[in-house]
Amino acid sequence: MVARTRFDDAPCPVARSVDVIGDRWSLLIVRDAFDGSRRFGEFQRGLGIAKNILTARLRALEEAGVLHGTPAPDGAPHREYVLTDRGRALFPVIVALRQWGEEECFSPGEPRSRLLDRRTGRPLRPLEVRAADGRPVEPADTVVEKAEDGG
Repeated sequence: MVARTRFDDAPCPVARSVDVIGDRWSLLIVRDAFDGSRRFGEFQRGLGIAKNILTARLRALEEAGVLHGTPAPDGAPHREYVLTDRGRALFPVIVALRQWGEEECFSPGEPRSRLLDRRTGRPLRPLEVRAADGRPVEPADTVVEKAEDGG
């Protein structure tokens, strides 16, 4: 088996983020946690994921501080998984992926799930990247300041 390249000490925030939540199963588990899934069986049924893979991903998300596993509140022999503050901070990431998918991955009129504002019942406004002064920012308006190599 080929060893997985780790990015947990990379100077790039994107690389470190991918190290924590970059595989598809982890992102889908987080998505389902936002949608209310809490129990192993709920994640497993909703995703159709193999139990061994789900176990590994839940463990990794717990170790990364994205999910917190607790004994079931009713005393049943299962654990429940809830998003931590760190996990809830992924909400804009999930919304951005959802909105990109709605625009780029469906044909016009093709059925899809929708994320709605609970209060109004309407879709969310598209996310925008904005500068500190509030103006919209495009990729050409940015530059990456590379971290100094410590070695």
